Amino acid sequence: MDERDQRQQQSTDQEAPGDSAGWKIGLAKALMGLSASVVLTLASFWAAGTHLVWGPGVPVLLAALAIGQMGVHLVFFLHLSSGPEGTNTILALAFGVFVVALVVFGSLIIMANLDAGMHACSMHSPACG
Repeated sequence: MDERDQRQQQSTDQEAPGDSAGWKIGLAKALMGLSASVVLTLASFWAAGTHLVWGPGVPVLLAALAIGQMGVHLVFFLHLSSGPEGTNTILALAFGVFVVALVVFGSLIIMANLDAGMHACSMHSPACG
């Protein structure tokens, strides 16, 4: 057994599960994430219902708050980090975002094309007969 294994064995012998001080840090981080989520949610409802924000800017503000909300959830609740163990998680997340964007934007392009084709073949146009 090397020195690292011995230290690991000693640390597991001394502490019972739940006795470490790490749960306090985890609880503090979870409460920070919860409070940030609540603040961003309340800010979104405020932005949608107020007239203090310029009308065409409301969707941009809501999108920015939504992106912030996603960031809070990824960091505080899904524990996404830039450490070595988080690399695969980040790559999986990036691939998932790419696939969702591809499906959404591809569907929008297909629907726009179908809509343009439907307008070309109206009831008064004999060319589509």
